[in-house]
Amino acid sequence: MKILYGVVGEGMGHAIRSSVIIDKLIRDGHQVHIVVSGRAHSFLKARFPQVSQIWGLTMSLDNNEVKNRLTLAKNLKGALTGFPQNIQQYFEIEESFEPDVVISDFESWSWLFAKRHNIPLICIDNIQVINRCKHSPDVIADNQAEFKLTRSIVKAKCPGAKHYLITSFFFPQIRKKRTTMVYPILRPEILNTTPEQGEHLLVYQTSESYSHLPKILKKLNIPSIIYGLKSDLEEPLQDGNLTFKPFSEQGFIHDLATSKAVVASAGFTLMGEALHLKKPYLATPIRKQFEQILNSRYLEKLGYGTYDTHLDLHTLEYFLERHDEFSSHLEDYPSKDNTDLFEKLDELLDKAASGLL
Repeated sequence: MKILYGVVGEGMGHAIRSSVIIDKLIRDGHQVHIVVSGRAHSFLKARFPQVSQIWGLTMSLDNNEVKNRLTLAKNLKGALTGFPQNIQQYFEIEESFEPDVVISDFESWSWLFAKRHNIPLICIDNIQVINRCKHSPDVIADNQAEFKLTRSIVKAKCPGAKHYLITSFFFPQIRKKRTTMVYPILRPEILNTTPEQGEHLLVYQTSESYSHLPKILKKLNIPSIIYGLKSDLEEPLQDGNLTFKPFSEQGFIHDLATSKAVVASAGFTLMGEALHLKKPYLATPIRKQFEQILNSRYLEKLGYGTYDTHLDLHTLEYFLERHDEFSSHLEDYPSKDNTDLFEKLDELLDKAASGLL
């Protein structure tokens, strides 16, 4: 089959997860044309033959918080050149590629293409959990306004798909039809890694608002391997009990698999990988980014870790004091590969090929 695959470019998690599915589709003999925005374009362009760059919405952050006005201004400015670029790509793909199915990872350009040409659309992402599932009051808590706003945005993002495949480490009650939930998509590198119980914390932070974190970690006096806070590194830098490292996919996965626990943002990809490897997780969700807040609340509710939007020494000590408790809960976390997702996707593609989707 010919498959048009749209990937949202905000953050790298969507591209990493989508690459696992795209690789499977190509291995199965499907022809896949990818449309993607942002820095995710270069990531996918390096891995697959048919990749087109489009313009997509972005978020503006300051002090680990979404800035709504800056986000609006940035996207309005980007639209001046972005919309013409998207229109050009639309006509080029319309002329050169006639997809049988469209798959969208929370991406609107591919959704519009599917609707315009009456092509079956399948959505695969983690964010639709906000709209298509029920969430208890303790999870929404004091973020009711943010939840309602985010749910309305998610609902409007890719409406009317033939089916929604939601990846998640938590499983609230599904409230909408044509919805299937599966465990997080995992890279082969993660699936092929055997976790070990180490002594170091794996710390991954890129926000400047956490520039104070190394001083706090020094006070803990336990080994900490830190990625992201020193972006100009070319080789590891040792500073007492801290080791700053330049990013390396292989090195990062090794340090994750051999860690004692993880301290990082509440992004879905790393969280799913850490839980699969049974690593307790201290999350630092971006304020006013409800998806990350939701991830963090369920993380704590399930006993896999805790979270704090303002990371301090007390939070780190509290997290470490409860380490064994979190590890005990993670023993019950199932070691799933991508089989359930792949089988459901194959079923949906077979239906599409038969005209039954």
